Amino acid sequence: MTDFTPIEMMTVAAARALSNDDVCFVGIGAPSAACNVARLTHAPDITLIYESGTVGTRPDVLPLSIGDGELCDTALFTVSVPEMFRYWLQGGRITTGFLGGAQIDRFANLNTTVVGPYDHPKVRLPGGGGAPEIAANCGRIFITMALTKRSFVERLPFVTSMGHGEGGNHRERLGLTTSGPTRVVTDLCILEPDPETKELTVVSMHPGVTRDQIAGNCGWPIKFAENVIETPAPTETELVVLRDINARTKKAHEAAGREAT
Repeated sequence: MTDFTPIEMMTVAAARALSNDDVCFVGIGAPSAACNVARLTHAPDITLIYESGTVGTRPDVLPLSIGDGELCDTALFTVSVPEMFRYWLQGGRITTGFLGGAQIDRFANLNTTVVGPYDHPKVRLPGGGGAPEIAANCGRIFITMALTKRSFVERLPFVTSMGHGEGGNHRERLGLTTSGPTRVVTDLCILEPDPETKELTVVSMHPGVTRDQIAGNCGWPIKFAENVIETPAPTETELVVLRDINARTKKAHEAAGREAT
């Protein structure tokens, strides 16, 4: 099985970032797909936690939202949202947060609030939800987003979730003791923050992708590491698992839609 889409490559590459011992706070959408592919392949004992308070959930289909009943039905247990944030998240019990966003800048700050001026935006986005607290309190943050000029922008109109702020030791100066974003996985490449400046730098390019493609889809002059590697292509097992859970999810959601009408 050698044919795969850029989104499949992104999801698989993001899944590989997780380990069996992770306690992971999962965002909806691409992060959820990546985390569950990890659970169904190389990290069967990973603990997945969703914002609604479901701990150790093992969904058979990908949730539509944090309130999807699939999460509660398959969780080890469910706690209240205040307990989730105060005891689990702010208590430092979560090793990894997996987030997405509408826009990101060179220091991995995320915007999920507005596009354009806050008072008169071009687009009003869903907002931060729990992402600002996740970004601040998880041990480290992984981000997965498609690489486009619309999403990877020179300057955010609004910072919803703190990445590395203005770069350098900005997180430390603000009193944040967690690592912040350590990896950004896109459909073209993988980026990591420079150890000193914290500016996102390309460290791995997906099969068949060129530097010109990456540079042409980024809203700032993107930097490449001294030794850029090629991301290993998805294995047959990884693709089968990903496609299977996507197919189950589509079937379940279509059936729910027919019942609703």
